[in-house]
Amino acid sequence: MKYVLAGASGFLGRSLARDLAADDHDVIRLVRRTPSGPGELQWDPARGELDLAAIADADVLVNLAGANIGRPWTPTYRKTLRESRVTTTATLANAAAQLERRPALLTQSGVGGYGLDCGNEILTEDSPLGDGFLADVVRVWEGSLEPARAAGCRVAALRTGVVLARKAPAFQLLTLPFRLGLGGRFGSGKQYFPVVSLTDWLRAVRFVAEHETLSGPVNVTLPVPATNAEVAQAIGTAMHRPALIPVPAALMRLVLGEFAWELLGSNRALP
Repeated sequence: MKYVLAGASGFLGRSLARDLAADDHDVIRLVRRTPSGPGELQWDPARGELDLAAIADADVLVNLAGANIGRPWTPTYRKTLRESRVTTTATLANAAAQLERRPALLTQSGVGGYGLDCGNEILTEDSPLGDGFLADVVRVWEGSLEPARAAGCRVAALRTGVVLARKAPAFQLLTLPFRLGLGGRFGSGKQYFPVVSLTDWLRAVRFVAEHETLSGPVNVTLPVPATNAEVAQAIGTAMHRPALIPVPAALMRLVLGEFAWELLGSNRALP
């Protein structure tokens, strides 16, 4: 199959490109600079520009682009978080809608779309999107798929939990307290904390890409939801570090601002 990847320079993008290439799939990486090799194609999502002729025979378009979510959400950075996801998805959706051969279009999304704190409620793909900044981002992010859907393309939004891998940015943020010898649960630790391993994430993307019956939102999380305390204990065990010092909710809100609620809230998402 021929895959076109946006966000191929990020951690997940590099991982997916390697995984696909290892199985002899054709991978085209979208870049905003001048291409440095035959496997790259320049585009400008801010202007909605993408060479349609160069992707005319693509089977799957995948959008993994988006600014890092794990930093304070200033008003300026909120705009960056939203636009980095919406403009890239919209550019790919508009391109897919114009191609004679309709490709599948997958975009990364997040379980944060279900809301800040859903308690013990089981969240499936049929659950409504909730309130809060990330939920609003997910709403317009996934809504940007509409031109492709309306044109008859199969589209899917991968609502992903925190990807657990040593070099994953979100995982590095999670493990920072442990590396400092201060690891433990976040807040009460009773909140459900959706996670997924890198291997499972890669297999989920491939599964959705290859199965034509799958469309719409797809939760990509562990099938047995874990609490934050359980995740913290597992991280401590894996890193050979204690997991005895809780990170106070007040301190997290002070350091991370509104983003702290994404770590303190409960999302019991089932795939």
